Amino acid sequence: MASNVHLVRHGEVENPNHVVYADLQEYVLSATGRAQARAVGMFLSGRPIGAVYSSPLTRALQTAEVIAAPHEIEVTLVEELTEYGLSRRWRGFRWEELDDRFPGEIDAYLAHPWNLPFSPESLGEMTDRMVTAIRRWHAVHPEGELVVVSHQDPVQAARLALAGRSIYSFGDDKPEHAEVITMEPNAVWREIARWEPPFTSGPFPPRREGRSNL
Repeated sequence: MASNVHLVRHGEVENPNHVVYADLQEYVLSATGRAQARAVGMFLSGRPIGAVYSSPLTRALQTAEVIAAPHEIEVTLVEELTEYGLSRRWRGFRWEELDDRFPGEIDAYLAHPWNLPFSPESLGEMTDRMVTAIRRWHAVHPEGELVVVSHQDPVQAARLALAGRSIYSFGDDKPEHAEVITMEPNAVWREIARWEPPFTSGPFPPRREGRSNL
């Protein structure tokens, strides 16, 4: 079985209009995001990476390809690693207009994300698809380490569930752009390291403390 699994959030996205890009493919890494991806690639270049799995969305694939390049391996695209289904409800709208168009939904997401009846996908469903896929890959790789590139909320849900932590802490300390969270598989997985590149993300629509950049 693989020794460690590195959960990686994609790099910063080019999004000057502050749009909820959800599963829109045209949103790509910004210049900062590309630099972040290169930094992650260098950080993991000395690790015995045996496979790199990625969300099919462009921003994640761009990040994953840079990570995979030093190891001369192909990125495997996996639908289960895609963005949280909730974002599809807000897709294409600017963050600043969500309160008017979807009254109360941002507040509900921040206060109790485990109970969002308006979401196309529940937090539990997202967690299950992430964890099932990651456990499957860990089991089938006899050696080396794995990299899983996804999005902020899916990575957060996976790290909590794998480590046996409460989903009620879902809103706390979410991964930043291009952050690497290293998990050590066991009966209950253990988070053994966190690393993020030395590049500050660009401005994003200020909202309220604890909000997520979906």
